[in-house]
Amino acid sequence: MDRTDRHFRYLLRLLSSDTVLYTEMVVAQAVVHGDKDRLLGYEPSEHPLVLQLGGSEPDVLAAAAAEGERRGYDAINLNIGCPSDRVQSGAFGACLMSQPHLVANCVRAIREATAIPVSVKTRIGIDDHDSYGFLCDFIEPLIEAGCQEFAVHARKALLEGLSPAENRSIPPLRYGTVYRLKQDYPALHISINGGVRTTAEVLGHLQHVDGVMIGRQAYKEPYWIAELQKTICGKVDGYPSRAGVVRQMADYAELSLSRGARLNHITRHMLGLYAGQPGARAWRRYLSENAYRADAGPDILLQSLRYVERG
Repeated sequence: MDRTDRHFRYLLRLLSSDTVLYTEMVVAQAVVHGDKDRLLGYEPSEHPLVLQLGGSEPDVLAAAAAEGERRGYDAINLNIGCPSDRVQSGAFGACLMSQPHLVANCVRAIREATAIPVSVKTRIGIDDHDSYGFLCDFIEPLIEAGCQEFAVHARKALLEGLSPAENRSIPPLRYGTVYRLKQDYPALHISINGGVRTTAEVLGHLQHVDGVMIGRQAYKEPYWIAELQKTICGKVDGYPSRAGVVRQMADYAELSLSRGARLNHITRHMLGLYAGQPGARAWRRYLSENAYRADAGPDILLQSLRYVERG
């Protein structure tokens, strides 16, 4: 949340043509009652693009999913993995793992309201309910409701005592649990999530599951996604340079600013683009110090290249 907005997704699509992109989790109630253009807007180049929804009311989720389908999203993902306090207080996210039949009703309602695929993002358990049997008892009603695709964060969520950030690192990763799920339910499409940082790890996971969902590492070092695209898909033509991506983002910034965005809304997602490269620190500092200005325009991005080109 607050990371994979339309600006960051546009950046990632420049880096990889085949990666499936997900929106940040959007609260279904907000879609139904709020600013739909702001919440659901995207660029056509972002496809394939999945709308990730949070909620626990089947009718509201169905209405939000139907709106997503009308706006051209390729699939709907129901997030049952987020452990934040805000999510718990709204009775959705990871706490819903204790209510599989309610989640199944949500899945069923979304499927009845749309004709696009529906998936669920989940943890392997919550609090003391972290046995493999608990995970199976959770997903089986969802399978019966028609869900055939799951993205599984290979950690349990601790709903009391840990912050959302701690829930992404402290509970131990149990990749074997996700592998076993794929073995026992071979007809399902299973993607694994959590702690993936290297191309070798991605390739290793793909020996056991159907996909790998990447969050923090893609944000920390977005250029890695281009390298991953090249390794997995074997596409050499059109492999983007970092400087080329910055120039394309300057063109995108010009369009976005005309729609009311601020330059720092865009550049804040780009600060990891030159991670590990000569001149990266000076480049980040230049963007951080200049992109926030009220009059900042696309030229800031173009001028920033002098720090890395000379490096």
